[in-house]
Amino acid sequence: MIDYRKTLGEADFAPLLMSYVQMSGDTEVLKTYKPFITGPWSFFETVPEPLKIELIEKFALLLEKTPDLSNYHGAFKPTLEQTQEMLNVCVGQVVPKDYLGLIQSETQLADGANLEIDWRRAVEHDKLKHFKVLIIGAGESGICASIKLTRLGIEHTLIEKNSTVGGTWFENSYPGCGVDTPNHFYQYSFEPNHDWSRYFSQRKEIWQYLEKCADQYGVRQHVRFNTEVTQAVWSEELKRWCVDVKTQDGHVQRLQAQAIICAVGQLNRPSIPDIKGMDTFEGPLFHSARWNDQVNLKGLRLGLIGTGASGMQIGPTVLDEVSELHIFQRNPHWATHNPLYFSEVLPGKKWALKNLPFYAQWYRFQLLWASADGLYPTLKRDPTWEHQDISMNALNHEMRKKLIDHIRKEVNDDPVLMEKIIPKYPPYGKRMLRDNHWYRSLTNPKVSLQTQAISHIGKDAIHTVDGETHRVDAIVLATGFMAGKLTWPMHIVGRGGESLLERWAGDNPKAYLGMTVPNFPNFYLMYGPNTNLAHGGSAIFHSECQTRYILSCLRELIENDHASMECKQIVHDQFNDKVDAIHRDMVWSHPAVSSWFKNKNGRVFATSPWRMLDYWEMTRNFQPDDYVYS
Repeated sequence: MIDYRKTLGEADFAPLLMSYVQMSGDTEVLKTYKPFITGPWSFFETVPEPLKIELIEKFALLLEKTPDLSNYHGAFKPTLEQTQEMLNVCVGQVVPKDYLGLIQSETQLADGANLEIDWRRAVEHDKLKHFKVLIIGAGESGICASIKLTRLGIEHTLIEKNSTVGGTWFENSYPGCGVDTPNHFYQYSFEPNHDWSRYFSQRKEIWQYLEKCADQYGVRQHVRFNTEVTQAVWSEELKRWCVDVKTQDGHVQRLQAQAIICAVGQLNRPSIPDIKGMDTFEGPLFHSARWNDQVNLKGLRLGLIGTGASGMQIGPTVLDEVSELHIFQRNPHWATHNPLYFSEVLPGKKWALKNLPFYAQWYRFQLLWASADGLYPTLKRDPTWEHQDISMNALNHEMRKKLIDHIRKEVNDDPVLMEKIIPKYPPYGKRMLRDNHWYRSLTNPKVSLQTQAISHIGKDAIHTVDGETHRVDAIVLATGFMAGKLTWPMHIVGRGGESLLERWAGDNPKAYLGMTVPNFPNFYLMYGPNTNLAHGGSAIFHSECQTRYILSCLRELIENDHASMECKQIVHDQFNDKVDAIHRDMVWSHPAVSSWFKNKNGRVFATSPWRMLDYWEMTRNFQPDDYVYS
């Protein structure tokens, strides 16, 4: 027998309240609890204990009268106005009405909200059998695409350079590696995991989730592991792609496919800095994305070059092992404090996610709002704002103050350290990181934070331009990825012999909706240009949007017997002009921001300028007239 009172007491209150309302039909309770929910995270819930106990008692009595929760059908159907009020109360903010479609789709809180792509008419089996799709990459995007292609019965093969699935979550095994998006949103909407051990899980647990999904949906049977695509050339004569793949032993084979889905992403190939003397260093030296597990850091003097996402996760994690930690920072990053970052998910919450009707859906909505579009207004430039050098608007400035207050507390108001680590650019100019005790670790006597540029590396030291020598036994390069070279080192050649890398020369990739490019028929990108989510959100959310859109394209080809389709140049250009126009007033284009989001000409090529709602709407409404067919 479940002790409902104890179990419900371990669940987050706001989604619990919504679940109760939807099961009981008692909307009056919303008025009672509304004043005590002021934000979309559990730490914004300040419900007095007596009131909390009162709702839990009511809910426990209701559940005791409901014999079979697994087959529950007695739900109250709220009106549109009641749904709107529930949404507002759940996150402690006013949720615009235009979000209702997205929320219903993402959470299945309403009937008929499913957006799966289905055939519009019967398709002959032979037609499907002879239409072959090649997916490059078996990370989370490639897995998603494979699952949905299988659902439609479309033949496909995944080419994966690694020995298993998982992509970046397989490759990045450095200490402290983990997700900075809440786990219960960083998962496929069609395959929720209610057993995450933490709210922000470590890399291994995320990788295991992707492995489980690959097994459950039969993805592995479509994958050729330890194989790389070296070249893909569109044949106008054959109306298909001729693709060269190479195995680890050097064997090269040519494959053919009617369509290619390139799911290699933006953060795939490590960026190795060109530092003089790096080849003379006599100790271990490796990139964070190629972590050397054979190196025992115990007692070593470690040089950590880079203070972005991976550097910030590595530093505090290895601090207990190393004897000294010398950190070399080019630019400081903002990192926000989340009280749940290290917290484990309590058993009562796991039970509620698995068993309580509507609870998981309402919790997913909370995270969708908390980690993405709820922040969007803070990122836009207010032309009348008086502090445009350091913030975008009043909301952004208030956020800046709170971030600085947190930093000051963590470093004991050390003025020298504060000067080094407080960015001169607005919050969210670079992706907001999670503070995993990073700031606190900088006060440790073992740590030295260097802001002078590196002049060269010697056999046992890193030398900076101020003439200082920093003795180290090992060096980790936490220097990110070659995001501007999305498909490198593959050679992709489209219609008329046009090279994709040449088209994108100068780290300037462009694609319509981040997915399709003129002169490259039946070629689709996932996590392509201007689809990186820098203000929050979930890459998996975007993958599902892109998968739905790509399946709409493939359906158009197959059902209408088209040999090829490609984006119209004018459609592509108008879309990218709009992207650039919106970016001009967004935080990522701020003149004080220097990041991998921009190319050498200052154009933001990586980051999405859209709200998640905008991208969801653009990708669910496929427009056949955006393409030319043959």
